Amino acid sequence: MMQRQFRVGRIRARHVLLAAVALLALFFYLAAPHGAPPESVRLERLMNGPRPGARRTKTTPLVSNSSFDWSTVNFTYPAPVPLRQLPAGRPVSLPPVQHNFARESPAEAKLREERRQKVKALFQKNWASYRKYAWMRDALQPLSAGYKEQFSGWAATLVDALDTLWIMGMRDEFDEAVEAVAGIDFGRSSSFSVNMFEVNIRYLGGLLAAYDLSGREVLLTKATELGDLLYAGYNTKNRMPVDFIDFEGAKSGRGLLVEGSVVSASPGTLSMEMTHLSQVTGDPKYYDAVSRVMDVFAKGQAWTKIPGIWPIYVSMRTEDVTGGSFFSIGGSADSLYEYIPKMHALLGGLEPKYEDMSKAFLETANSTFFFRPMLPSEDDLLMIGTASVNDNGTVILDPESEHLGCFVGGVYGLAGRLFRRPDWVEDLGAKLTHGCIYAYRSMPTGMMPERYNMVPCASRDSCAWDERVFDEEKKKRPEWAPHLPKGFTTAKDPRYILRPEAIESVFVLYRVTGRPEFQEAAWAMFEAVSNGTATEYANAAVLDVTKAEYPLPQEDYMESFWLAETLKYFYLALSPPDLISLDEYVLNTEAHPFRRPKAARMPHGPL
Repeated sequence: MMQRQFRVGRIRARHVLLAAVALLALFFYLAAPHGAPPESVRLERLMNGPRPGARRTKTTPLVSNSSFDWSTVNFTYPAPVPLRQLPAGRPVSLPPVQHNFARESPAEAKLREERRQKVKALFQKNWASYRKYAWMRDALQPLSAGYKEQFSGWAATLVDALDTLWIMGMRDEFDEAVEAVAGIDFGRSSSFSVNMFEVNIRYLGGLLAAYDLSGREVLLTKATELGDLLYAGYNTKNRMPVDFIDFEGAKSGRGLLVEGSVVSASPGTLSMEMTHLSQVTGDPKYYDAVSRVMDVFAKGQAWTKIPGIWPIYVSMRTEDVTGGSFFSIGGSADSLYEYIPKMHALLGGLEPKYEDMSKAFLETANSTFFFRPMLPSEDDLLMIGTASVNDNGTVILDPESEHLGCFVGGVYGLAGRLFRRPDWVEDLGAKLTHGCIYAYRSMPTGMMPERYNMVPCASRDSCAWDERVFDEEKKKRPEWAPHLPKGFTTAKDPRYILRPEAIESVFVLYRVTGRPEFQEAAWAMFEAVSNGTATEYANAAVLDVTKAEYPLPQEDYMESFWLAETLKYFYLALSPPDLISLDEYVLNTEAHPFRRPKAARMPHGPL
C-alpha cells in the first residue's frame, strides 16, 4: 500500500512539474514583446547554442563507432561515368507555400500553447519509457514494457525521433541521443537482409533532418555511412535498386540480384534522402543512383494502362513500370507520388521532370481514385479509393479507403501552391483532408479505421442521402455490421495503429490555408487518439475503433513513426507557423524536414 501511494505521489509530482513547465513556457510566450524573435530563432538558440551554465571548454568531438567502411566496397557493377550531377544554377523562386498568418491574440495564443504542451507531455512520457525499457532498440512494446528489433537493430525509434526531440526543445534528451547515435554500428545488422525502403526513410531521413536542424557533424558522418550502405543496394547489373540488401553479400561487393516484382513505393521512395545526402556532402553518386530510377518512372508514366499513374507492382529487374492492372495512391504506392512534387521543391525547381510528372499524376489521380461519399449529412468532401483495369480497358473504381491514403490531401495542398493551382488546394486538398477528418469524427472512439468502404455518389456536385440505396449497398458487403455509423458499408480493418497520414494532411492544410478549422480538427484528433491508445508506459495500437467500449482492446505494438511523425505533426499543427516553415523545409515521408535551397523570396499574394 505504501509503495502504491509513493508511486501515485511521484505521478502527481510529475504532472505538477509538467504543468509548471507549460505555464512557464506560456508566460514567456505571452510576455514576449511584439518585436521578439520568432519561435524558430529562439529554439535554434536553445538547441544549438552554448548550454546554459556550461563552461567554455573545448569538447572532444563524437567519433563514429562502425566496424565496417561501406565506402571501400569494390562493386561488380559500378555506376557509369561521368556521374550525373545535381542540377546547377540558382534555385527558381517558387511561390510561397505557407499562408501569411496574422499575429495571434493573447487568448488564441494561450489556448494553442496549452494544447501544444499536452502533446509535448505525451511525447515526453513515451520517450521516457523508451529510454528506460528499450534504449538503443528498434521499438518499445507499450503494453509489456519490452522491446523488439524491426529494422536491423540500429535503434530505429531513437534515430527516427531525433528531430522531434530537437523541435520540441528537449536539449538534454537530444544531446544524449546524438551521443548514442555515434555508437550505432552500421557494420553489423540484427537481420540477414536490410529493407532499403524502411532504412532509407527512417534512419537516413532521420539523420539528415537532425543534421539540418542541429549542425552536429557526427550526424552527417553517420548519414554518410548509412548512405554508402544503401548505395551498395544499387550494385546490380542495370543499376536499379534491390528491395532487400543481402547484408554480408553486399560487403563483398559481388553483384546483387534485383527482385522480379516489388510494390512501386519501394524504389519510388528513395529519391529525396539520397538527393539530399548529395546536397549536404557534395558527392553526386547518391543523386546519380536515384536519378536513374526516377527516369524509369518518368519514361513509363504515359504508357501505363491508366496513363499518368503507375501500377502498384513494378519490376526494377526488367525496368517495367507499365504492365500492371491494379492501381492505388494509398498503401504500396503512396510515397512514390508524395515524393515527386517534393523533389521539385528540394531541387529548387531546377529539374523539369518533377514538375511534369507531378502535374500528370495529380490530374489523373483526381479522375481515377477520388469520390464523393453518400452521407446522411450530405457533407461535400472526398474519399480515396483504388482502381483496376479489366481486359476491355475499362477503369473500375473500388471505393475502399484506407488510412495510408490520407497523406494525399496534403500533397494537393503543397502542389497547389508550388504549381499555382488554387483549385488543387481548395477543391481537392481541403476536401480530401476533410474526408479523413470525417472518418475520424464519425467513429464513436474518434479514431479512423485502417480500412473501410463507403457508397460513391454518381456526381461530386450534389449527393442526396438515399436510405434505399444505402441498404442495397450494405447488403453487398458481408463485412457490414449494425454498429457502424451510417454511410460506412464496412470497416474491413477496424484498427488504428498510431498512423500519421491524416494529421499530416491536417497540418499541411492548416499551414497552407491558415483556416482555424484544421487546427481545431488536429486538437480533436489528438484528444481521441491520446485517450484511446494510452497505456501505462506509452501508447499502443488499438484493435477496434468502431466500438466505444473502454478500455479499448490494444496490441503490444508501437511503431517508431508514432514519435517521428504522428506526435510531431500534432505538435507542429499547434505551433507558431514559423517553426519548420514549409517555405524553408520539405518533409520526407517519415516527417523528417530537409532544408530547401535558398532562392529569392516571392511575395505572398494570389497564385
